[in-house]
Amino acid sequence: MAKGDRYVKVVEWSDEDNCFIGSCPELFFGGCHGDDARQVFGELCEMIQEAIETLEEAGKPLPQPLTRSEFGNLLQRSA
Repeated sequence: MAKGDRYVKVVEWSDEDNCFIGSCPELFFGGCHGDDARQVFGELCEMIQEAIETLEEAGKPLPQPLTRSEFGNLLQRSA
């Protein structure tokens, strides 16, 4: 399993932007966008891997991946 596989990946439709938006709450928000949800998901996975590599190269610790309940709480707070 790759390190990025443990992080939450969100791909959602944005009426405001008229496209899909991909984000990873632990690492970044609104990281990529596009018309095809699968393509956005693929780009999101690549961005997560790049973010992990950047943090590791800088000697910075990786954020803890969210648990299912932590992610649920994050969603409730943003609603």
